[in-house]
Amino acid sequence: MSELVSFLESTGLLNIDWRDAIMLLVGLTLVFLAITKEWEPYELLPIGLGILIVNLPLTGVAISPSDGGGTQGAGIFGVIFHYGLSFWNILPPVIFLGIGALTDFGPLISNPKTLLLGAAAQIGIFVAFWGALGLNFIAADTFSLGEAASIGIIGGADGPTTIFLSANLAPDILGITAVIAYTYMAAVPFIQPPIMKLLTTKKERSIVMKPVREVSKTEKMIFPIIALIIILLVVPRAAPLISMLVVGNLFKESGVVPRLTSAASNELLNIATILLMLTVGTQLQADLVFKLETVLILVLGLVAFAAGTTGGILFAKFMNLFLKDKINPLIGSAGVSAVPMAARISHHMGQQENPNNFLLHHALGPNVAGVIGSAVVAGVFLSLIG
Repeated sequence: MSELVSFLESTGLLNIDWRDAIMLLVGLTLVFLAITKEWEPYELLPIGLGILIVNLPLTGVAISPSDGGGTQGAGIFGVIFHYGLSFWNILPPVIFLGIGALTDFGPLISNPKTLLLGAAAQIGIFVAFWGALGLNFIAADTFSLGEAASIGIIGGADGPTTIFLSANLAPDILGITAVIAYTYMAAVPFIQPPIMKLLTTKKERSIVMKPVREVSKTEKMIFPIIALIIILLVVPRAAPLISMLVVGNLFKESGVVPRLTSAASNELLNIATILLMLTVGTQLQADLVFKLETVLILVLGLVAFAAGTTGGILFAKFMNLFLKDKINPLIGSAGVSAVPMAARISHHMGQQENPNNFLLHHALGPNVAGVIGSAVVAGVFLSLIG
């Protein structure tokens, strides 16, 4: 009988509590949304599965080598987290390599003004950053500088950048910031349209922009190289993300290394995504999630995302005061990154007002600029705080 009791005590059945049960429901919800609603399935499905795995008691899969037991006593996802994120932080740059191989800078090159819209949309990062620090006046030591930066970067709506910065400055909240970032990215179709309608008139949403000009191969080769040199001279700490983005893009645009382009945009990107998202999910253990700070991060992340959308739209309206060829303010919302979903939302909203309005290529300009902008801001935070 004692052996049976001992066995039962070693199982998860007698060690699960209400917090674990709630997190299992959260994991199942993400899996459900990814499969049935196709909300960012490549991210939310493995994250949801990771949440399920880690919140089943006594699995030990998230034990890290840094917890004291060394690699011998560590779990598989603890090892990936330690070496892939916390110690080396290699997975987000690998993701950026794949993104670069899939990115077309043509819309941004053809209309450089849209770079300003991508920059303006980064205001959400700083709104949330200062908001997080402001909470320290209400309750001392609520968030450190590193945690405030990691929360703020959610406003860039760029999951790999959020993970990269959090792993460097606030690894304790990495899982939370990453899941919130990807959840809000998946919820773009619900978060952005009300803000877009509130801040624009029907006439503004109906503005038809001139077709983007065709960009030459030479321009597509020169632009990322110049951007790389300028950005890394000014913000060297952005190198891991920006350099990999440019390398992947030049693989694609050169046309001479199709196998490398294919590997970067397919096999390598897919492997890195699997490892990264599963590992992020396993960082959401119940004992880390059920804290007041988690709720605050959830709210601040939403504020950051909304402020970024607002900043891009309002700056487009400001630019129209001086431009002869008006910009449809809807494309300003795409500056939050979330490639390419935010650009698609801008296009969809424009077509609702005018079926002859084709904004997708125009919106991809600030969309890509947002990717660059959030990576640059992450580099600035690393330089000042890291």
